[in-house]
Amino acid sequence: MPDAATASSSVGPTPAPPPPAQPVPDDAGVARANVSSPPRAFHVMTKPIGPICNLDCHYCFYLEKEKLYPNKHNWRMPDDVLEVYIRQHIEAQQVPQISFAWQGGEPTLMGVDFFRRVVELQKKYCPEGKTIDNAMQTNGTLLDDEWCAFLHENRFLVGLSLDGPAHLHDRYRLDKGGKPTFQRVMRGLELLKKHQVDFNTLTVVNNHNSRQPLEVYRFLRQVGSGHMQFIPLVERVGPADREYAEPPLLKVLQQPSSPVTPWSVEPVQFGRFLCEIFDEWVRHDVGNVFVQLFEVQLGIWMDLPASLCVFAETCGAAMALEHNGDLYSCDHYVYPRYRLGNLMDKSILEMATSEAQRKFGNDKRDALPKYCRECDVRFACNGECPKHRFLRTPDGEEGLNYLCAGYKMFFHHIDPYMRTMADLLRRGQPAALIMQMLADRQRLALRPGHRPGRNDPCPCGSGKKYKKCCGVGASA
Repeated sequence: MPDAATASSSVGPTPAPPPPAQPVPDDAGVARANVSSPPRAFHVMTKPIGPICNLDCHYCFYLEKEKLYPNKHNWRMPDDVLEVYIRQHIEAQQVPQISFAWQGGEPTLMGVDFFRRVVELQKKYCPEGKTIDNAMQTNGTLLDDEWCAFLHENRFLVGLSLDGPAHLHDRYRLDKGGKPTFQRVMRGLELLKKHQVDFNTLTVVNNHNSRQPLEVYRFLRQVGSGHMQFIPLVERVGPADREYAEPPLLKVLQQPSSPVTPWSVEPVQFGRFLCEIFDEWVRHDVGNVFVQLFEVQLGIWMDLPASLCVFAETCGAAMALEHNGDLYSCDHYVYPRYRLGNLMDKSILEMATSEAQRKFGNDKRDALPKYCRECDVRFACNGECPKHRFLRTPDGEEGLNYLCAGYKMFFHHIDPYMRTMADLLRRGQPAALIMQMLADRQRLALRPGHRPGRNDPCPCGSGKKYKKCCGVGASA
């Protein structure tokens, strides 16, 4: 089992640099460090086609970004912007392994030749002794043999958006004509496997698929996803007179009766979703299937810095680059207020280390309400992502995370297992041994005459009642 720093981010999986370098992000979340001093490495989510996409997913937060550039007709990143970006990004990274993350919109709309040019420029500017990794987040519908041969040859890591089996995936992931996309995505997945392209899956957890956690997990495992990311869908309801949704934290809800869209995941349901998948994973798949959230939390339980931005104390080392060279503080804060500048006018390093970006990153910690600062699972959460902090605490203070109840449920649930796996790793043993330990404990407890009652604590140590855990289906 890798350490938590190898988990991938929701915006394009990229490997983290080795210690002692500050962690570099992986695909939606990113490994970030405190931005009080210039980072040795930072992450940029690059959008060479801007928000343009061939799909029209109901929940996509980025499609509305077309309104940021109302007079735009050509959304393709110009070659001069591309070259300046690649040169500046390589020069700014003070680590031996330099990561590029490409997303959108849908980056495959740029065509294979654009990415051939990307690789050509990276080779031109990469200094001796350093290596470059590329990651791409795609919906997979436009992948063909030419694309996949290129991705394999150039060792791209692909994040594939897949929300579960057809009846769950096609609930919201539709094309511009309102037609389902599942079969096209699966065709793309088979091509990735045919050409031996490394890939992981990114699953948006919404109000629909969140009610079928094991069906989602087992499906992803069945189709060959060895690395999974589960991203909670939390979409604010924007005012009807606004061109685009209000940036998070600019307005705290006064009456949180209906703060989010109908397709957003419910907090407690998200917690249940994570708990049920974790229970399956910890008994059967540790060391074989890597779930980003679980890997990150295991690292935290081992007293390592959080390798995913949402759980770190501060953020700010993962920015978003638009097609024209505009750099924004974060992928989820692509609003005029959070524009740091344009790389054709000032360097990426200058913008990444600016006072504005430093304040943006430290605000994640400094704006945390007292209710969260005194929480027993703060070490695992740190208030999660600021874009979700739009409720009030029981004391009336602003800044409570919408998903608080679900995360609390999950962190309390995994605590005994995480303590066990962390202890195994500290003793130089594989965390996967926990599976045998749980099986042995259950087998011992279920000897004739020792079977627990339906309402007794489950002998596997989960803390749940036997009837709700290993006793499910026992009577049958």
